Amino acid sequence: MHRSVLSKESIELLQPRPGAVVVDCTLGAGGHARALLEAIQPGGRLLAIDRDPGAVDAARTLLSGFEPHPALVRGDFGELALIAHEAGFDRVDAILFDLGISSTQLDDPGRGFSFRSEGPLDMRMDPTQPVTAERLVNELTERDLAELILRLGEERWARRIAQFIARRRPLRTTRDLAAAVEAAIPRAAWPKDIHPATRTFQALRMRVNDELGSLERGLKGAIEILTPGGRMAAISFHSLEDGMVKAFFNAESKDCLCPPQQPVCTCAHRASLRVLTRKPARPSAEEVAANPRSRSARLRAAERI
Repeated sequence: MHRSVLSKESIELLQPRPGAVVVDCTLGAGGHARALLEAIQPGGRLLAIDRDPGAVDAARTLLSGFEPHPALVRGDFGELALIAHEAGFDRVDAILFDLGISSTQLDDPGRGFSFRSEGPLDMRMDPTQPVTAERLVNELTERDLAELILRLGEERWARRIAQFIARRRPLRTTRDLAAAVEAAIPRAAWPKDIHPATRTFQALRMRVNDELGSLERGLKGAIEILTPGGRMAAISFHSLEDGMVKAFFNAESKDCLCPPQQPVCTCAHRASLRVLTRKPARPSAEEVAANPRSRSARLRAAERI
């Protein structure tokens, strides 16, 4: 069952009002979209974006009772500004990013996101894109694979995992990959709170879907379409995403980005955001108990100047 993470906190920070124009950059199972729609009634307009055609199709029914009907677009939020302009959302009052994968995707063995059940090594959010996890694990050099797992998975055993994957090629299924990682990491070194393959699967999924690249472009696009006084928020589930959001918000809240030792500003940068969350909002103990997948969530928000 899907539960939207930090939904109440997101609404409180974004402060959507009746009649507002808002964007849900990651439609998923539609929980945040519904909460936003309820907050902007009557007369509010919602643009919801998702790479997954299944999510967009399901939302047509889930969100059908709202007027005006939300604009549902299949696309990558890395192209947020372009998508918004083409949909007639040139200026918006609130934007929400809920990063990572949805529970719906994670629980479908056929999508290949999870090590918990047998499935193809796919991991594509958009099933039409060419690169799959199977292609990466079987075609990357051992060195490149180790670098990928270390950088995007922050996995200390990355080099050894890459060695074991290379020895077992070709790998075709999620269990093939999980078994290679389990064999690579000494049993005494398995993490206590997560499956040993978690970070490797994360790294491959992020590379398959260019998640950090999309996030960087999407945050820039959000500033482009957000009205003065409008707010944007991002929910992240691991340190790389959260670090990128934090760094972006901090940089865009400053008038100068020149090195501290430089006596005169030459960058001509001007602040475009006011940070609303010096520390990220976290899920309550009650939410974590009801939805353990929420335990790593971080929510940050900023306001357009």
